[in-house]
Amino acid sequence: MRILLTSFAHNTHYYNLVPLGWALRAAGHEVRVASQPSLTDTITGSGLTAVPVGDDGAIIELITEIGDDIVRYQQGLDFVDTRDGPRSWEHALGQQTIMSAMCFAPLNGDSTIDDMVALARSWRPDLVLWEPFTYAGPIAAQACGAAHARLLWGPDVVLNARQQFTRLLAQRPADEREDPVGEWLTWTLERHGLAASEETVEELVAGQWTVDPSARSLRLPVRGEVVPMRFVPYNGPSVLPGWLSEPPARPRVCLTLGVSTRETYGSDDVPFHELLAGLADVDAEIVATLDTGQLPQAADVPANVRVVDFVPLDALLPSCAAIVHHGGAGTCFTATLHGVPQIVVASLWDAPLKAHQLAEAGAGIALAPEKLGVDTLRDAVVHALENREMAAHARRLSEEMRAAPTPAALVPRLEDLTSVHRRG
Repeated sequence: MRILLTSFAHNTHYYNLVPLGWALRAAGHEVRVASQPSLTDTITGSGLTAVPVGDDGAIIELITEIGDDIVRYQQGLDFVDTRDGPRSWEHALGQQTIMSAMCFAPLNGDSTIDDMVALARSWRPDLVLWEPFTYAGPIAAQACGAAHARLLWGPDVVLNARQQFTRLLAQRPADEREDPVGEWLTWTLERHGLAASEETVEELVAGQWTVDPSARSLRLPVRGEVVPMRFVPYNGPSVLPGWLSEPPARPRVCLTLGVSTRETYGSDDVPFHELLAGLADVDAEIVATLDTGQLPQAADVPANVRVVDFVPLDALLPSCAAIVHHGGAGTCFTATLHGVPQIVVASLWDAPLKAHQLAEAGAGIALAPEKLGVDTLRDAVVHALENREMAAHARRLSEEMRAAPTPAALVPRLEDLTSVHRRG
């Protein structure tokens, strides 16, 4: 088969596609990855073939407009309290408006969609696998008759919210049925000469099926076919430091913001040197992955703290008894895979939901950013290290993840689903 993977130009969103791309390539399928030009080196560095499409203009404009204060743009995207239903029609409409204006449209600029459609019509892939924000993928699949599916990197908040919204939309009077996401997709399909029925739009949002690498008990309720896949971490090109080959002399705790969070959102709101100083008397080795500029030059680093710029989490976490992080997709999934109790200080997109899910499952602690301080962090770390039940619950989630088929084992299922859904 010819298989097109697609992600907008963001490293960590693309990383989630890589292991399945490798598995498909190793099974003999022809695999290409389409994204905006700024992701080209990341794609080729992962060993897959890149096809640059469009330009990075829309993404750059979005980042420039937002600056460092992205949190205020996401107010109203409360996936914790609304996973079982929105507060009101106005709230559901607001969610769809923010998703359309701040995520879907700018991350899939017109030039990107145009080039993706042209690529699909000329190369004619059999299957398009797409990152859940990258609607250029299913639009291109619709243009050439390819089968298409989403590959998730976290809880399915997009489809969960969409299905809640469409239920409320159907109850509205005909002249009050606003649908920002549906309108954007309809305009885009019609611009490429494609039919834009209600059924087609909802299939574009949901995918013909969904590949989900999350732990089974943490999945949100959504309609449609869900295909489980074991999460396989990919951290990008990396080198293991020598110290990691030695077993830790005492419990090890990872403290990280993740590469994505450090590069995109800044970190001035977190007093790292004070937080690290507050962990000085904890009987543990603290591995803190920070940029050099995140610690004042005069700051004293406690003797039990090891500061590193980067270390692949898939290699580090098997030696850890706990991790403190901001809820990034790759970090959260890698910690879950390795059965590590998690302390999540989350504020963006679905990270607060992941924090609450882990806390409800008994496998972690949700620490609100406004409550993060020297004492609260120290108390959370000590509790995670000493609580045997938390460690047991974390191992249970790990077992759920590891029970799913590996990317390699999933390939025959994808071949069968493609033959069912492909129209070309």
